[in-house]
Formats: sequence, structure tokens, C-alpha cells
Amino acid sequence: MEEEIKEEEQKTEEEQKEAEVAESAEEVEAEAEEKVEEVPEDKETLEEAVGAAEEEKPAEIEEEAKPPSREKKAEEEEIVEERIYTIPLGKAWIAPPNRRTPRAMRMIRSFVTKHMKLEVRGKEEEEEEPKRLIVSNEVNERVWSRGIEKPPRKIRVRVAKDKEGNVTVYLAEGD
Repeated sequence: MEEEIKEEEQKTEEEQKEAEVAESAEEVEAEAEEKVEEVPEDKETLEEAVGAAEEEKPAEIEEEAKPPSREKKAEEEEIVEERIYTIPLGKAWIAPPNRRTPRAMRMIRSFVTKHMKLEVRGKEEEEEEPKRLIVSNEVNERVWSRGIEKPPRKIRVRVAKDKEGNVTVYLAEGD
């Protein structure tokens, strides 16, 4: 009999432990549900905060944006005349190797001056603002791409003249 009583006591103790575990499990589940319910709210607030932060970043970037380069300014200005030329640079190869690319650059300047009817600086009056000839970095880099000794034999350029008479030389779009 004593054994039966001990077994019953053990069963009741086990049932009590199981009941406690079940209660604690229910409590944990309830807490988890509460947390789950709280998380979407937190996510929404996080999303709103992240969205607000993202909206602020582009505004900061726009404020810190660099001023437009000369090319963009020239394109924004009213272009009176625009032409595409293939400038032959073969005669630059007559010069000694260390002077070929600088000569090619001078040839580009003289070609554009002649064909776009740009006045020579020495002949014009000093009262007026002199017309400018601007060679873009793209053209300069293309001519200098193979170094000082090997300039290209020819180069295709787009030349634009604005309403003030300034001429800008760009690399042609296909090149």
C-alpha cells in the first residue's frame, strides 16, 4: 500500500509540475503574442523613421551637389551653330615624337578657329570681350590617350557656337 501511496504522490507531483509548465508555457506564449503584436508597431515606426531618413538624404545630397561643369553650362546656353567635323591630324606626325600630341592639339584649335569663323585675338579690339575657344576634357583625353608620341591620325568632334560667340569642342557622340 505504501507503494501505491508513493506512486499517487509522484503522479500528483508530476501533474502539478506539468500544470506549472503548462501555465508558464501559456504565459510565455501570451508574452510572445504581445511582443509579436508590438513588433509590427515597431516595424511601422522603424519603416517610417527609415523612410524619413531616406527622404532627408537626397535633400542633403542635392544641397551638396557640385555646380554644373562647363560642358553642362555650354549645353544649357542657347547654341546658335553646331557642326560635326573629322579633323585630320596626320601632319602632326611630321613633328619630332616628343612634340606630336601638343602639335595635334594646336591643329585642332586652328582647324576650329578657321571653320567656325572665330576671330583671331590679336586683331580684335580690346573693348569687346574676346571670343573663347574651349576644348573639352573628353577631346583632350582622347588625343592624349596614347601618349605624347602617338596622337590619333584623325578625330571626330562636335563643335558648338553659342550666342556670345564662344566655341566649344566636344567629342562626337559615336566616338
